[in-house]
Amino acid sequence: MKITKIGHSCLLIEERSARILTDPGGYSAGQNAVGNLDILLITQEHGDHCDVDSIKGILKNNPGAKVFTNRGAGKLLEAKKIAYDLLEDGQSITLKGVLIEAFGKKHAEIYKTVPPVDNTGYLIARRLYHPGDALYNPGVKVEILALPVAGPWIKISEAIDYAKELQPKICFPIHDGMLKEGRAASAHVLPPKVLEPLGIKFVVLEEGKTMDF
Repeated sequence: MKITKIGHSCLLIEERSARILTDPGGYSAGQNAVGNLDILLITQEHGDHCDVDSIKGILKNNPGAKVFTNRGAGKLLEAKKIAYDLLEDGQSITLKGVLIEAFGKKHAEIYKTVPPVDNTGYLIARRLYHPGDALYNPGVKVEILALPVAGPWIKISEAIDYAKELQPKICFPIHDGMLKEGRAASAHVLPPKVLEPLGIKFVVLEEGKTMDF
């Protein structure tokens, strides 16, 4: 598996012959230029994960790509006449020999008076889990974890405890696009200090660079 971090929660995943893009949002750049896509996964409807104009541009460049998401994000796509298929908690698909399984239902709480939107985590090829904006335990083995580390709904202590709970072999930070360049501080520095002594490797993916897993 090859993973390229486009930015924030937007990843390009290459597995077998499939090319999968996750969460093209307003905090990432460069996703519109990605070509030869087969699958577009959208975990939730917030603009940092689901930028409709960007999605339209991606699909213009990749007319054969299929979009999968939940009902919440789907409503935004429907309003712009963008075709999609539902892939929600408990459902799965296999495309180009790659199994994608969906887990979880709701976004983590931002504040008690803010209604949670739909959120779906995706496990790709029984290896990589992208949880979106929730610390949901899928209840299956996770080898590679895309770990949210910053945002209005999460503390770094919660992120670290989530990685400890899932026990992946390796994890890397996502949902960090709001952090100023060069000032990631504890969001990138603290997790390896806690996790690596427990046998969980933590790597920071440089935006635009591809890493083999």
